[in-house]
Amino acid sequence: MRVNRELPHVALSDGAHDRVGMRRTDEDWLAERWADEATRVLVLAGTRLRPVDGAVHWGSPAEAPQGRRVLLGHAEGVTRFAVIAQPGDVEGDRDEWVALRALFPALVTGDLAVAVEVPWLFHAVGLAEWHWVTRFCPRCGGSLEASHAGHQLDCSACGKPQFPRTDPAVIMAVTMGEPGSDDERILLGRQVTWPEGRFSTLAGFCEPGETLEDAVRREVLEETGVLVGDVTYFGNQPWPLPASLMLGFTARALTEQIEVDGTEVAEARWFSRADLRGETENSIAVPRGISISSSLIGSWLGATLEGGW
Repeated sequence: MRVNRELPHVALSDGAHDRVGMRRTDEDWLAERWADEATRVLVLAGTRLRPVDGAVHWGSPAEAPQGRRVLLGHAEGVTRFAVIAQPGDVEGDRDEWVALRALFPALVTGDLAVAVEVPWLFHAVGLAEWHWVTRFCPRCGGSLEASHAGHQLDCSACGKPQFPRTDPAVIMAVTMGEPGSDDERILLGRQVTWPEGRFSTLAGFCEPGETLEDAVRREVLEETGVLVGDVTYFGNQPWPLPASLMLGFTARALTEQIEVDGTEVAEARWFSRADLRGETENSIAVPRGISISSSLIGSWLGATLEGGW
């Protein structure tokens, strides 16, 4: 596994765009922006995208099909929208429309044509996922009507508004041993659906009434049986697949023995830096540079790893 000494922090958390939230109810401004030929529109078939030559296609408003119009933002003199259309109302064969994950290889290889689009893509896909699954009012079952340029759904029966949902999830690099020493180890796990040799940092969702730090401790204990003490915030990353915010932490283990739950995690082991550099017989594949897991592992190792999964 090759090592790149240029270490990014959290790869998919750069380049936030101006969402111009104050314009979402300004119908005159929205109509003016939609009529501008310079405005760019991303079309989604449900929650899927149609890449052109490996990159996302942003068309003009005139090219957009019928669908739910969503304001994404404004940058460098250009306003961007997304149109969430029914799969049967878009052009192209069904297999031409792909999930966002299909574009990740381009991100890994550093294709700037895709990388600069990440905040826009995450915004658009996150809203599309929310619209796709939020069909009726959870309070009374009434029909929902979009408002605020696609960022709010209002019940036509009881009037209760619904807002895009983001589920907080913790992801953590758990370590033990003298920090920075050759004896220090990191705890990585393999999900039951993953092939042999593929490992990543542990992760899980925060439960109601729970702090993020306690979620880290609970998830690690439930999945591996390892007790965790100190927990330190690392960084965060949007992950609209379908509606998560990944909150990264580093944590120090109080115990070493591992007992996996067998339900979510099939295997968990302690690894040295030499293991991750491929210098021992314990060589494994870990996530590459588009996920916060890769950033957590790379930060502990002191370098980003290439050639993982």
